[in-house]
Amino acid sequence: MDILVLTETIMVFCFGISWPLSVYKSWTSKTSKGKSLLFELAIWFGYLAGLIGKFVTQTYTIALVFYLINITMVSIDIILYFRNAKLDKIADQKQALQ
Repeated sequence: MDILVLTETIMVFCFGISWPLSVYKSWTSKTSKGKSLLFELAIWFGYLAGLIGKFVTQTYTIALVFYLINITMVSIDIILYFRNAKLDKIADQKQALQ
């Protein structure tokens, strides 16, 4: 395996380890507090740029799989951010009525 492919794969794998945990936390906490939508969008666009680079250069390596997994996880976390922001708003409205 080429050293560039190996190091890129390790990098993308290591960056992606935290995303399933983040999705789990978003799902179970049911709050968007403490999350940064701007940060998640920046990460999402970074993975998109990596994917575009893979397809443009036609370098279909194992790293491509991790880019796809990671962008999927970040996408899920972004969706959960909006769900949780809506739940936060409902909770705030209920609290204001009390």
